[in-house]
Amino acid sequence: MAVVMDKDALQVFLGDHFAQVANQFTVEDVGEMTVTVRLITAEQHLRPGGTVSGPSMFGLADVSMYLAILAMIGPKALAVTTNCSIDFMRKPVAGVDLICVAHIHKLGRVLAVGDALIYSEGQAAPVARAGLTYSIPPK
Repeated sequence: MAVVMDKDALQVFLGDHFAQVANQFTVEDVGEMTVTVRLITAEQHLRPGGTVSGPSMFGLADVSMYLAILAMIGPKALAVTTNCSIDFMRKPVAGVDLICVAHIHKLGRVLAVGDALIYSEGQAAPVARAGLTYSIPPK
């Protein structure tokens, strides 16, 4: 299966349809069934203690998987998350961006299933892992 939307097209789509958060995310790389997205961390993403909050990491996983799916099926704004389970494994490094690598394991006609690993930039071990399922709108 070929990539339909490259990183520039995904970044434009994000800006056009999710302008309220588009400036927080940068699409770093796109490949077949995978995408890498950066969360540009700022004060709004921090929880007490100076670490990146769980909701911010969830948002990164969700956006990353959404963009991975759109990269493969094209600009379908109505694809929606139907399930997400996230494991927070380590405290993110303070003051650095988070990088998410999302992989699609199954891309069907109506459902897509994948996972996302989130890393603190520059660290080898992931800080979180999410399993996600999306509903794809009918044609």
